[in-house]
Amino acid sequence: MTAVPKPKENPRAAAPRRAPRAQPAPVLAVASGKGGVGKTWLSATLACIFARQSKRTLLVDGDLGLANVDVQLGVRAQADLAAVTRGWVALEDAVAPVLGGVARAGGFDLLAGSSGTGALADPRSEDVALIAEGVGKLALHYDRVVLDLAAGVDPALVRLAKTATRLLVVTTEEPTALADAYALIKVLKTAAPTLTPAVAVNMADKRLSGRRVYDHLAKVCEQHLQVRPALAGIIRRDPRVPDSIRAQIPLPVRHPTSDALDDVMSLVESLSLT
Repeated sequence: MTAVPKPKENPRAAAPRRAPRAQPAPVLAVASGKGGVGKTWLSATLACIFARQSKRTLLVDGDLGLANVDVQLGVRAQADLAAVTRGWVALEDAVAPVLGGVARAGGFDLLAGSSGTGALADPRSEDVALIAEGVGKLALHYDRVVLDLAAGVDPALVRLAKTATRLLVVTTEEPTALADAYALIKVLKTAAPTLTPAVAVNMADKRLSGRRVYDHLAKVCEQHLQVRPALAGIIRRDPRVPDSIRAQIPLPVRHPTSDALDDVMSLVESLSLT
C-alpha cells in the first residue's frame, strides 16, 4: 500500500465548531452505480448552494478509493481521511475550508478523502466504521452534510450510506448508468431499507428525455423491487459545467446564471431537507 505523508499543521483550518445541535443535521448521500455520471460535481454544487442559503455545510468525500472532491474544488487539504484512520489527526481537525469555510458567507467545509495515494482503496471495516461514526458526530455542528459516496456497491459504500437521512442516486441516459443505478438501489433496499432513494438524471439532452429515463428506471424498480424512487430532478447538459470543473470553481460561483444551476436549484427545493 502506498505510504501517506504525515500532514503538517493546517494554517487554513476551518472555523471553530459551534455548540452542538439538538439533532444532527440531515445527511444527504449522493451515490451512483457507475462512475462518470457527474456525482462528485453534483455533490460539490449542492454543498455550495446550501452554503449560499446560509446553511453551515460540510461536504464529505466518501469515495475512499478514488477521492477527488478536493481536486475538483482546487483545495489543498492539509489532512484527509487517511490521516484520520491512522490516528494522526482527529476527524474534526481534518476539516478544511472552501471559499473561506463556514465562517464566511457562501463558504463551506470539506472533509477530504485520500486523493492520489490509494491509501483507502481497500479500507478496513474498522476504518469505515470510524469515518461513519465521525460523520454522525460532525453532523451535530452543521446544518447540512453532503456525503459524496463512491460509485458502485462495495461494502464501504453501504456502511457509509447507512449514516445518511436521504439518498440521491445519480444516473444519466446511458443504458449502463441506468443498469448500475438499478443495481445500487437494489442493494441498498436490502442493506438500508429505511433509506428512501430519490433519482437525479444528469446531463440530459432535454427535460423530456430526462423524464423518460427516470420513468424507465422507476418502472423497473417498481416491478422488481416494489419500490418507486422519487424524481429529485433533471439536470440538463450544459457546457458551463465542464468549464467550471476545469477552472476548479463551483458552478454557482463560476456561472451563477447557467441552465444546469437552475436545474440543481430546483432539485434542492424538491429534496425538502429540514
